[in-house]
Amino acid sequence: MISLFQSLGEAVSLLWKAGSSLPFVFRQRKKVCEQLFEIGNASLFVVCILSFFIGGVLTLQTGPVLVERGFKSYVGGLVGYSITRELAPVMMSILIAGRIGSAMAGELGSMQVFEEIDALRAMNIDPIQYLVLPRIVAITIALPMLMLFALLAGWLGGAVIAAVNQRIQVAPQAFFDELRNAVRAGDVLNGLFKTFIFAISIGTISCHQGFATKGGPQGIGRSVMRTVVYSIVTIVISDYALTRLLMLSR
Repeated sequence: MISLFQSLGEAVSLLWKAGSSLPFVFRQRKKVCEQLFEIGNASLFVVCILSFFIGGVLTLQTGPVLVERGFKSYVGGLVGYSITRELAPVMMSILIAGRIGSAMAGELGSMQVFEEIDALRAMNIDPIQYLVLPRIVAITIALPMLMLFALLAGWLGGAVIAAVNQRIQVAPQAFFDELRNAVRAGDVLNGLFKTFIFAISIGTISCHQGFATKGGPQGIGRSVMRTVVYSIVTIVISDYALTRLLMLSR
């Protein structure tokens, strides 16, 4: 427990230092753009494939039940609402934590093990501004953008399966008409807000674990593992807390 709270305090301190360095982000705009391209270019295709099949599976699971009970017209609304408020933000963030968060932790962990971060300090270069700030800013921008693509892919996957499945057979026009009735702009903003919080959590945990790496290659592996586990746990807990908070604010 002491180690857990110590790590939590270090991560919060790292986030505070990165936030304090935010006025200097313009100096690191090139690195921010590089990180932004890396996150988006490496993840967009996988995010769209994942979301497409999540929408398809959700339609397969719920569509026949709704049809049997005479609620066939609600398939599009249920699938669209579920993807918008929960599945797209959470599943996409977990994917990014495994794909991008682990890469960040491994890269910074290697720099820590081979004393490259100490070399930056010796050259009077702040590692927070040079390494941490661009990564947190880039992932904070990229994740909400990826979430919008995930929404579109998930809706499309649900519509395709609803149209071709023999037990459901909901026309795309009817599917999207009901989706428009069920999903509001506030629901999309809800998902974007959650993704923004998840992005800050993933970026902070990844950078903290990278800076805390010790013990050579085995230490790098442990840092990568902890990054993924801590990020997923944080995403799930934050999702519950944010959902309760947003429900109370209605």
